[in-house]
Amino acid sequence: MTSRTAAAEPETRAVDRSVLANARRVVVKVGSSSLTSIKGGIAEESLIALADALAAKRNAGTELILVSSGAIAAGLAPLGLAKRPRDLATQQAAASVGQGLLMARYTQAFGAHGVTVSQVLLTAEDLMRRSQHTNAFRALDRLLNLGVVPVVNENDTVATHEIRFGDNDRLAALVAHLVRADALVLLSDVDSLYDGPPSHGAKRIPLVEGPHDLEGVTIGKAGKAGVGTGGMMTKVEAATMAAGSGIHALVTSTPNAAAALNGEDVGTWFTVNGSRKPVRLLWLAHVASVQGRLVLDDGAVRAVRHHRTSLLPAGISAVHGDFEAGDAVEIAGADGTVVARGLVNYSSEELPRMLGRSTRDLGEELGTGYDREVVHVDDLVLV
Repeated sequence: MTSRTAAAEPETRAVDRSVLANARRVVVKVGSSSLTSIKGGIAEESLIALADALAAKRNAGTELILVSSGAIAAGLAPLGLAKRPRDLATQQAAASVGQGLLMARYTQAFGAHGVTVSQVLLTAEDLMRRSQHTNAFRALDRLLNLGVVPVVNENDTVATHEIRFGDNDRLAALVAHLVRADALVLLSDVDSLYDGPPSHGAKRIPLVEGPHDLEGVTIGKAGKAGVGTGGMMTKVEAATMAAGSGIHALVTSTPNAAAALNGEDVGTWFTVNGSRKPVRLLWLAHVASVQGRLVLDDGAVRAVRHHRTSLLPAGISAVHGDFEAGDAVEIAGADGTVVARGLVNYSSEELPRMLGRSTRDLGEELGTGYDREVVHVDDLVLV
């Protein structure tokens, strides 16, 4: 693992974590490795300790949403499975069994502190379509107003490979934006981000103010328990996603949950370095499964990149891939550089005859509906 340049530099910078201590609304994500094991199913002591910490924060007045992995892992032992299955159908079966077990444990653990929990299962489609993410926000906001701690998970039982978030770290970042949280806390079995292997004397990285602070850092991908899908890489990606769009984020271990929520000096703090964005655009930039590519001429690239305009057929020179209207596509220049992602209004079968032509001509020749943008500016995000 490569050491960072000036690795000790962050140690000299002040880290203001008071936003966590004083937060009105926080999203906390916990990974499978912190809650379950392959041999024993749900790790009762770990779950209870986490619930104790979160319930104390909730009873002190902070609104909390818990994004919890662990449904598939919790279902392994009851189904007699020795390890996390690879095929989607068995993953769905394990999730169906494990989700009920996990919620029963949460209900009991939080109930000991007088805190009510609820189950909220989401798919990527719930955050990509305006009407659905509006409904999701309304439900979560009302639960929080009623003093409930919503326990959110991806709906693994019905989600397909094509529409999955991929990991609950990114789901947590999107939920934090959806509910307009003050901060995001990502918990796992690793206490902080380091500039190398801790066993080799690496230094903790307490503060990340932007991508430059992670230059030269090799980040691990797998958790030691072997029951999750993420690792430190997905946590850093989720924290970076949140910080780049207006939400502070903290990466630390599950045993540090109480200290983290009290604003103590634990873990790695990702400070805000960008403004808030619509949750649909975050989904499009970081989660959406790209189905094709549109290649633009130089003028269209400038218009999209520098003037933030909608993409019209006249500026498109080539179409690649097989996609339907409403799918996510990459938008690239002639040299192959991807400049944006967008939700396309036409299928890959319709577009080729439209290239290089004005919307007025297309409307007159092909009829109403063909005089629209290929990608509207509201459905386009620069990358």
